[in-house]
Amino acid sequence: METRALGRSGVAVTRLVLGCGDFGGVGSAPAFFGKGTPKNEAFRIMDAAWELGIRAFDTADAYGGGRSETWIGEWLAKKGSAVRDALVVQTKTFHPMQEGADRGLGYARIHRQVETSLRRLGLERLPLYVAHAFDPTTPQEETLRAFDDLVRAGKVGAVGASNFTAEQLAEALEISKLEGLARYEWVQNSYSLLDRGDEESVFPLCREHGLGYQAFGPLAGGWLAGRYRRNEPYPPGSRMTKRPEFYVQYARDEVFDALEALEAQALERGSSMAGLALAWLLASPDVTAIVIGPGRVEHLGCVREALELELSSEEAASLGSLFA
Repeated sequence: METRALGRSGVAVTRLVLGCGDFGGVGSAPAFFGKGTPKNEAFRIMDAAWELGIRAFDTADAYGGGRSETWIGEWLAKKGSAVRDALVVQTKTFHPMQEGADRGLGYARIHRQVETSLRRLGLERLPLYVAHAFDPTTPQEETLRAFDDLVRAGKVGAVGASNFTAEQLAEALEISKLEGLARYEWVQNSYSLLDRGDEESVFPLCREHGLGYQAFGPLAGGWLAGRYRRNEPYPPGSRMTKRPEFYVQYARDEVFDALEALEAQALERGSSMAGLALAWLLASPDVTAIVIGPGRVEHLGCVREALELELSSEEAASLGSLFA
């Protein structure tokens, strides 16, 4: 699988990154800790992703209340040093580890959390470490100084930012430049055919400063995989029955029109909707890598399809116009 440099981090990642957010939970939501993808299926997914050529895993300290990191660590221990040395692990911090626990990007908390992440993952060093969300209660300089200390100490290779706006990123980059601190080398934000907000704001900033870009939510919670149909109930166990607040905005006729057009084009290419939606992302010169979070091994089938599809810039633009 093709790899690309992640900004100026000095780290290259495969174009597809395995998202482990549902291992033992549903993202960082404490209400779902202990639920989500069970351990045996998580191990099967990691095995299948490795066999597919994926060499980067994305997690966070709060995913599953620590279960995601722990299971990755156990998987790595089982696989041995050759796999451990070849895998790029990126983890994140911000959200509470349990209901009522502290959160944020304060200096002391970052230093505490990185140590617990290293222990769960069974690693001495994190290749990539990410601010999981912007912290309005902590000065950015404090956060960046904590990250800078970790980079200088060799515990972290490079740092990135997730769920940041262009304005928040620009401020962070300016602080890093003025204070001589490690900077955010990439941003990981929601981006898909249905979520295009970063095109007019974050993408230009990334180009200007040489930042990498990782797209999470590439299938918009299953909407771009054809899981939800016009005038039909949502499937049991789907994102729309667990955490619908992020996706309820798509339940309107014009979106269903675009999805039906996407499905028709996918059928013409002998692909699934999900495979074509991922291929559209792979065709973007602004997207370094895509974070894909399969709930079952079978969900990786669309990754194989996407890797086999090569869209021209004209074809990608045509697909994008369906959702404009």
